[in-house]
Amino acid sequence: MKSGTVTLIGRPNSGKSTLLNALIGEKVSIVSEKPQTTRHRILGILTEPRGQIVFVDTPGIHKPVYRMNQRMLQTALDSLRDVDLVLHVVDGSISLGAGENFVLQIVKNAGPKTILLINKIDKFAKPRLLPIIDRYSKEYDFTEILPISALTRDNLKLLVDILFKCLPDGEALFGPDLFTDRTERFLTAELIREKILERTREELPYTTAVIIRKFDEGERVKRNLVRIEADIIVERRSQQGIILGKGGLTLRDLGSAARLDIEHLLGSKVYLGLRVRTVLRWRNNEVVLDELELGG
Repeated sequence: MKSGTVTLIGRPNSGKSTLLNALIGEKVSIVSEKPQTTRHRILGILTEPRGQIVFVDTPGIHKPVYRMNQRMLQTALDSLRDVDLVLHVVDGSISLGAGENFVLQIVKNAGPKTILLINKIDKFAKPRLLPIIDRYSKEYDFTEILPISALTRDNLKLLVDILFKCLPDGEALFGPDLFTDRTERFLTAELIREKILERTREELPYTTAVIIRKFDEGERVKRNLVRIEADIIVERRSQQGIILGKGGLTLRDLGSAARLDIEHLLGSKVYLGLRVRTVLRWRNNEVVLDELELGG
């Protein structure tokens, strides 16, 4: 048996969460086009007869402005400790810049063996690959450099084969039926936040959070029903109106979409109650950040 931990690291929107979901075959990390979607350390567990790989999805590396972002960055850096392998995920469809150089420096200082994944090869012509590979191979001695597409699954089977070859012998860290260490309560909050990300723009995706107030499974056995109540947190009172929409239609729409995904996750019917409330400057509020379990 092979067994080990593999951390995914990269810039926001490099495709780490899409990659994790594709590798696991389950939706364990929410996905959107908005940068900084991933805020937590999330495990995805792949178990096969040849062994088990525990993937660690991390917040995208970015310059922190608020206390929330500082915690997110620290979460990503902490995830590089005591791991067997690092996957440095880069978006091959955009030009290299200072942000990517910053991540590269972190990788150089991290210690573990690192595989470079040039993601989103479905978005650009193949001749563009060679200069990217050449640039990175001169910067660091990567264990492997592999072009992939998390979206179309190009080279993902090859990636898993490479990972099993690189990982040490050992017993599985988790049971064979687990695909994440996150609770249903946590995943429910993330699915609600995903629907907000899909329906809002400008600053709202970054100033919004979701807190589960009630997760009642008392009727799950008898009536196949879970009752959930959640707060959508915003920073300014004017943002409440955007989430609510005219006549409450936006809130109703995102609630209906979230409920369908949550029912799929839980395998039961769901009553979902949502309310919107303002917490001024919550991204710098340590009490709120602790309640959201954002870093430490």
